[in-house]
Amino acid sequence: MKFLNKHNSDIKIKDLKTIDEFKEFNEGTNSTNDNPKKVEKTEIISTDDTQTPLEKLEETFEFIQNELASELLDKIRINSWQFFEDLVIDLMINMGYGGSKSKAGKSIQRTNDEGIDGIINEDKLGLDLIYLQAKLWQKETTISRPEVQKFVGALHGKRAKKGVFITTSSFTKGAIEYVKTIDPKVILIDGETLTNLMIEHNVGTTVIASYQIKKIDLDYFEK
Repeated sequence: MKFLNKHNSDIKIKDLKTIDEFKEFNEGTNSTNDNPKKVEKTEIISTDDTQTPLEKLEETFEFIQNELASELLDKIRINSWQFFEDLVIDLMINMGYGGSKSKAGKSIQRTNDEGIDGIINEDKLGLDLIYLQAKLWQKETTISRPEVQKFVGALHGKRAKKGVFITTSSFTKGAIEYVKTIDPKVILIDGETLTNLMIEHNVGTTVIASYQIKKIDLDYFEK
């Protein structure tokens, strides 16, 4: 209640970090464990005194990456579905499919797409095509097997061999198991995987700092 009285609007991640319970949730710890010995051990492990500088750096880096991924997903969800379809094309190109945007990928007409939202060449020569489905859904919803089956049906209609289904939400277990047993080959990318790929391939993100970790070259001193 004190927190809500202080932050009655525009609550951001940095504000939530002031709440101990949120910090525990974000870091994956659990202070409500009934076993006091286990809790004590967890707390000891998570203290700075037991971590090397490299471990601290890795932990901080992971935290920054996770926070960035969460903010990316929120940013995508408040945009239009046209924006999301273009984002998917940009991501595929940055991952090395096709070549340039003008030659490699194109957005399909927004109406009567028959279950296909985009097409991109698998390589620069265009020897094969990859068909894309982009679903801009909120995190409260999940994509089940029937939705994926519609996409597969659209692939069959195009006589396509490869497809990528990308969403801002997640897939049910039934949908994931279904694509393992079918032909054509279909890859499912959920919101978490999507944002991780965007960070890795610099889509919607920019580098603000870069550090190199070095160690002594023992061979140099043994000459």
